[in-house]
Amino acid sequence: MIAPSILSADFARLAEEVRAVEGADWLHVDVMDNHFVPNLTLGLPVVQSLLKTTDIPLDCHLMIEDPARWAPPYAEAGAYNVTFHAEATDDPVAVARDIRAAGAKAGLSVKPNTPIEPYLEILRDFDTLLVMSVEPGFGGQSFIPHVLEKARAVRRLVDSGELRLVVEIDGGINMDTIEAAAEAGVDCFVAGSAVYGTDDPAATVEALREKVIATEQAARR
Repeated sequence: MIAPSILSADFARLAEEVRAVEGADWLHVDVMDNHFVPNLTLGLPVVQSLLKTTDIPLDCHLMIEDPARWAPPYAEAGAYNVTFHAEATDDPVAVARDIRAAGAKAGLSVKPNTPIEPYLEILRDFDTLLVMSVEPGFGGQSFIPHVLEKARAVRRLVDSGELRLVVEIDGGINMDTIEAAAEAGVDCFVAGSAVYGTDDPAATVEALREKVIATEQAARR
């Protein structure tokens, strides 16, 4: 699955920018509060407006403090998947339960230097694991390869039947890095500037998808 990130879109033309990636699997929306990360971006009102303009499922990535308070309203608004950070709460399972009760899939995200091992036991309470391959806060950063070990560890658990969830990656994903992420077992690839920095975002989404499919086919040979 390819999830274009509108963090790299033209905020003055969001409706048009969303239409430019028709055919994407998810639309990734980065919500930042200038507290958990040093940046301030979109919030719930913008998400509510986006939901009226597109049928692409919204994948809301909350880089915010106090997700127990702020995450469920995104689910109530109609977001398909609502992800929050493990580092932002002492009770991620309770937050996931509230997101699911409000009608959305629940995702857990970890920063590049956060180990995945302490969270493996609770991943059965989640629908998505979002592995950050850059430090959260700003788009356009370079891919951090060592995070792929986390994706591999979780993929092994999914393949063994111990877990059922989507493995997602976000940060520095482009035509040069998506192959390694696919080989590591990632299911969903967030791409921002790699999509919106091109003349034809929809064609780029398809090209990224084809690169993933080719990588998976080669691995099965």
